[in-house]
Amino acid sequence: MFSFALSPEQQRLIAAFRNFGETVFTPERVFQWKRDQGLPDDVVKGFTDLYFSFESPTEQTFAHNIMSQTLILEELSRCAGATLPFQNDLFNLQIMNWFAESTTFSDALEFYRRTGRLMFSFAISEPTAGSDSMGMQTFTKTVDGKIILNGRKNYVNNGEYSPNILVAAIDKDEETPGKYPALAFWLIPRNLHGIRAYPINKIGQSMLPFASLSFEDVELKPEYRLSGNEGGFRQLFRLLEFGRVFICASSVGMAQAAMEDAVAHARNRTAFGTPISQFQQIEQLLTDMEVSLYNMRMMLYRAVWDIENDASNKRLSVALMKRYIPKAATEVASNAMQILGGLGYTEDSRVSSIWEDCRGNQIAQGTDQIMVYISAPLIMEKYEKEDVQ
Repeated sequence: MFSFALSPEQQRLIAAFRNFGETVFTPERVFQWKRDQGLPDDVVKGFTDLYFSFESPTEQTFAHNIMSQTLILEELSRCAGATLPFQNDLFNLQIMNWFAESTTFSDALEFYRRTGRLMFSFAISEPTAGSDSMGMQTFTKTVDGKIILNGRKNYVNNGEYSPNILVAAIDKDEETPGKYPALAFWLIPRNLHGIRAYPINKIGQSMLPFASLSFEDVELKPEYRLSGNEGGFRQLFRLLEFGRVFICASSVGMAQAAMEDAVAHARNRTAFGTPISQFQQIEQLLTDMEVSLYNMRMMLYRAVWDIENDASNKRLSVALMKRYIPKAATEVASNAMQILGGLGYTEDSRVSSIWEDCRGNQIAQGTDQIMVYISAPLIMEKYEKEDVQ
């Protein structure tokens, strides 16, 4: 039976990361790190040191299950009031863990533990495909005995800076791929001839520097291809659920930060001789925001529970979660801006940047509309089964 109750270990985990987050992510530092488009070395190393401190030294794992990772990301996003790189790091490691052989993954994990940074960026989204992963056009093909990579990737986090790139590409040497196109993953050095990176300027999520990458007749070595577990697109779709959970965890944390800022302002701001928290319009906004936060957490934790317990409806739970949470978080941030008035529309107040980050999460890892495309058939199937019973 699904329960919201947190275990003592989870409560200790949240307390540890709350202390880290509130100590490190002060408003002044966050503002500076947004301008710098990234976190300094000591901060990311501090995160990984704390993250793996809960793990037995003999284990070469992520140290935490998906619920614990969700709680960590939610809490740190609340403390920072911003999108942090950790959600991408954990998701990218999930991809590497599945598709890479154990030695390659161990090397990547060890590099992350030692430096606090990934040794690779993950390139999957494309300008003409977006949420439609099977519309991928980037491909590899053997030409004159050489493996050649061509195509473009978009919204690659750290695509300009990572020493390696994990590229998803269609294998055109596979003549009979079956239901799905033949998908392969390649871990390639960033400095190969034919790779170019172009920075992307966006309105939010400033601590995640994105780039567009082009691959023009890039010659690959066979050993660059990941040769761990198989699964192709089918397994990729399952792993995308982790990315959607992490984005929603960040959205919930940022919405909570916006709520806290709105409450503090409503308590301290006086208009016409009265604290604005006593105005009925403000009371209604705060009430609706709190309702949204209740609902967001319920959907987030329920989706995680369904994944961890391999529930039959886990795909529907994740799609409904991703459909609802980023949009609801954007509305909470928008209402917080309304409560702060003109101050909320300035860069001096973090609720405006929270709104931008949450709005971006409505697009990332599958848009609101794609979640409808995923959910509707599953809903029809669900109720058809109930009618039969």
